[in-house]
Amino acid sequence: LSPIVELNVGGEMFTTTLSTLKKHPGSKLAEMFTGQPKLRTDSEGRFFIDRPGTYFKYILEYLRSNQVPTQCVQDVYKEALFYDIEPLIKQLEDSPQIFGELVARKQFLARVPNYSENIELMIRIARAEAVASRWSSVIVCVVRTEEDAARCQDALNSLDTDKKSVVKFGPWKAAPSISDLLDCIQMDVEAKGYKISFQPHVAEKGFRFKSYDFFYKFLFTWW
Repeated sequence: LSPIVELNVGGEMFTTTLSTLKKHPGSKLAEMFTGQPKLRTDSEGRFFIDRPGTYFKYILEYLRSNQVPTQCVQDVYKEALFYDIEPLIKQLEDSPQIFGELVARKQFLARVPNYSENIELMIRIARAEAVASRWSSVIVCVVRTEEDAARCQDALNSLDTDKKSVVKFGPWKAAPSISDLLDCIQMDVEAKGYKISFQPHVAEKGFRFKSYDFFYKFLFTWW
């Protein structure tokens, strides 16, 4: 294999050295170029990697100079995981962007029972109600403590009687507030490509003891 390597990464062209690509022997990237190359080539004979070239330039810069990227950090982190470049992964995990996501936000959400399942349930309900409509709404109940859950139970029973679907989040044992969780819900639904907003749910019959303080309406906009 030539010491100079030409690459086609997702349609973007790069030229580097074999030693640069194999700088971290335990990485998947190094493995690709160890022994008989395990990659296909394009019509010009360049090794083809079917990954985003936009972020590979940051990977390559790190291999060349040990410079940790400060742009597109979360996307570069995904690529570092794919190429299994352990030193870069660890340094990116110390960056504010990745540290905040992995250690702060995700650790909080791990303490919210069935969080991911509830996000998917919200989306299923919204899609089911989207037929011939510009918007669809999902009622969400967010309770931080067991006491909150007990206070809003009458309202939940009333909505169940009215055949209205409600997605319930909580309770949880962590510092973040109901407002913080609502922001997380919006962030994670929007990350899946949906356009949503939320507002307090207007009180209806059967809502007692200000239990409606725990209810919110998430509005999905389809067009």
